[in-house]
Amino acid sequence: MTNEPNMQLTINGRVHKFAGSLTGDQLLSELGINPALVVAEINGEVVPRDEFPTQQLTDGDILELVTIVGGG
Repeated sequence: MTNEPNMQLTINGRVHKFAGSLTGDQLLSELGINPALVVAEINGEVVPRDEFPTQQLTDGDILELVTIVGGG
């Protein structure tokens, strides 16, 4: 078995390569992003926040990830 990247995702306009299939939660973990602060769109469709953690991502998916920033 090899650990060479076999899945390519475009995230916020940048290509990223991963060694295997990922769910939304796994992707956010790989990117170091807190899942509670993210709104996701996959291939032009907004994914409900409660569905994204288990969403299976596939090679070639195009994602837009928007993080919510609090302030005051």
